[in-house]
Amino acid sequence: MQPLLVILGPTASGKSSLAVELARRLDGEIVNADALQVYRGLDVGTDKPTLEMRHRVPHHLVDVLDPDEPWSAGAFGRMARDAIEDIRSRGLTPLVVGGSGLYLRALLEGLGPLPRSQPEVRRELEARLSSEGLPSLYAELSRLDPETAARLAPRDRQRIVRALEVYRISGETMSAWLARRTRESAPLEGLRIGLTVPRTILYDRIADRIMEMVENGWIAEVVALLNRGIQPSVPAFQAIGYRQMVRHIMGEYSLENAVAETVQATRRYAKRQMTWFRREDGIRWVPGLEVEAAASTVLRFI
Repeated sequence: MQPLLVILGPTASGKSSLAVELARRLDGEIVNADALQVYRGLDVGTDKPTLEMRHRVPHHLVDVLDPDEPWSAGAFGRMARDAIEDIRSRGLTPLVVGGSGLYLRALLEGLGPLPRSQPEVRRELEARLSSEGLPSLYAELSRLDPETAARLAPRDRQRIVRALEVYRISGETMSAWLARRTRESAPLEGLRIGLTVPRTILYDRIADRIMEMVENGWIAEVVALLNRGIQPSVPAFQAIGYRQMVRHIMGEYSLENAVAETVQATRRYAKRQMTWFRREDGIRWVPGLEVEAAASTVLRFI
């Protein structure tokens, strides 16, 4: 069986460049583990691989959903396993690439089954969200389930409400549910490669990349999605950067403020990513800035 490679690390650490180089050397195909690149039309703001890049190296789980369709770690885990099986069936090497620790855990370890949503509980939480505001719900989650609260952004409306809903329905925390693996999903072995970048350099790269996205048409991309009828409340628009650009377009933020808040939120997200990955066992760390050197190191690991 062909080995499974997993390239992980914080945003802007060079995961995509390394994955493409390794795929070229190993006759492989890439499985996207980015939570937003699955959405059609979210190209600039997700730094999605170009069509030319996807022509050279096939990418799976890119452009498979419309922005108003739901997506979850559990759904990703199931679809990613199907993609890996397909790649291996053709004698090729699968490379999973992404920075979401929860998505990668769903793929490699499986997730405990979560209770189904209950409309009455969801309506009550949505009403509280409107009357009390998201900070109040996040504070409640921090008290009830500090582990889940620590891995979520304080403005991640969808996941904060869902975590509170799980607790209300079951009496158990989201972290307790996720700690239980599904019986149908056995652990998946893979060589996990983590990319490291000095923090000051990583933060500069994040700021530079966000400015490039704006210069490359990020605002026009969001305007086009809104003109298609995509509502500002859909989960895709709650992501870092997209929610700030929506607020700029709607006149609530200046462009300067939208960019500054996006940079700050992305840096905080990168810090949370590294905190998650540093707690994981079995990751082999390599410097992320030199693609050729990193690729050679990974090939030696193999």
